[in-house]
Amino acid sequence: MIADMAIELGKPDVDGLGRAVGALREWQADGAPFQLHPGDLGWFWRFGGEATAAAVRTWSRDGRILAVGLLDGPGLLRLTIAPDALRDEELARRLVDDVTEPERGVLPAGKANIEAPTAALVQDVLAGEGWDTDEPWTPLRRDLTEPVTDPGVRIEVARPEQAHVYAAVLRAAFDGSTFTEDRWHAKAAGLPFTDARCLIAYDDGGDAVAVVTVWSAGPGRPGLLEPMGVHRAHRRRGHGRAISLAAAAALRELGSSSADVCTPSSNTGAVAAYEAACFRRLPEVRDRYRDA
Repeated sequence: MIADMAIELGKPDVDGLGRAVGALREWQADGAPFQLHPGDLGWFWRFGGEATAAAVRTWSRDGRILAVGLLDGPGLLRLTIAPDALRDEELARRLVDDVTEPERGVLPAGKANIEAPTAALVQDVLAGEGWDTDEPWTPLRRDLTEPVTDPGVRIEVARPEQAHVYAAVLRAAFDGSTFTEDRWHAKAAGLPFTDARCLIAYDDGGDAVAVVTVWSAGPGRPGLLEPMGVHRAHRRRGHGRAISLAAAAALRELGSSSADVCTPSSNTGAVAAYEAACFRRLPEVRDRYRDA
């Protein structure tokens, strides 16, 4: 901790991750700005609990967590803030101080990106410090009040014995993916996975063609799709729509109020697949970045 300040920067250990996950669950709400979700920590958990703890930062006042950040790759901080602290000036300025001074252990020196809710005051403070906006991303949301249309393909919930199938499809869906069966098991051992499901879609020939993991934040709160991928050898056949429908149905069964996903706006195929599954586009979002 950094002492003698009203707001404290925290670096939790594995046992302390539960408080961060709990705060993220509490902050999820329909109508709120698109933000870091407990499922994002759950997906990062594929690298193990120790690595996840090393990537998480918290900012607290009087013992209450006000902001949670995930260092999701070199120079990328994904940050979200308690709804009642989005315009808290003291918090915003402390956040910017911490991310701009490498010795505080948040971001390294040089090129960096920060993802933060669009309505947060920290966006304005970063802009005032010269942080520009990066390429747009498209958030999409599907309301889960009504039942979800049948996806029209066989869907299975991936069990531990099917981890190799899930991993193979995911690797074939993303260029450069290093996802393995062991990483599936590490992810499944994480705290957020207690409210998650991994799904596999099969075509008429019995081939596994698409996968998704869905993460609930609890009944009555938005759930998350992270990640969703279609095998590169089976694209343009409606499998993206099918697995997205299955994801929405699974989240509805888990009690989620809506299903959220976010993809680069340049990935027009993914945006089209989600829209075909009745996900509605929300206003684009952009990271803040600084050059090296």
